[in-house]
Amino acid sequence: MDDQVKEIFGAVIAAIGTILSAIASIPSETTRIIDLYKDFDIVGNTLQAMGNALEAEGQSTPSLEKLGNEIQAIGNSTVLAGLVWNVDEVSEEKLVITGNWIQALGGAVALGDEFNDPTAAGQIYNIYGNLLQSIGNSLQAIGGSINLKEKRISKEPASSGDTIIFAGSWIQAVGSVLSVIGQVKEERQEEKLQ
Repeated sequence: MDDQVKEIFGAVIAAIGTILSAIASIPSETTRIIDLYKDFDIVGNTLQAMGNALEAEGQSTPSLEKLGNEIQAIGNSTVLAGLVWNVDEVSEEKLVITGNWIQALGGAVALGDEFNDPTAAGQIYNIYGNLLQSIGNSLQAIGGSINLKEKRISKEPASSGDTIIFAGSWIQAVGSVLSVIGQVKEERQEEKLQ
């Protein structure tokens, strides 16, 4: 698989993953649905980690974009650890919150690379895509922190942050779709220049 295909395929896989994770953020009271959503979130974060890793591998030279994608893959892996390891609920939430902050950092780092070449095709999509992903991940981490704080205070299930997590998840999903569009436009332009 050549580098351009890796980058596009990685972006598509990551976008599918963010959409699955966004679906998993829909608030529910039913145990069966909550379990299904957790499975969606596990698959979604796995796809995001794989997609970001593929995008990073598709970068032939060191760049902020490559580093940002690697950081995002680490963030997704941290979220996955929280979701699949057999740890207490507080540790699980802390891992998920940390993973979201790491993903937000990765999106911000990748965003920095987009300003280097103002003539690049798809640049505006990549700028907005990375910005929205970074904002979305930050909101998810903030919502998780609110829920964690409420659980510590009242020792009861908390959900005040769920709306923020929901909004952040969908903002990230929109950003990832914009990034796919930007990546396709960028790779098409590079193909024409070769």
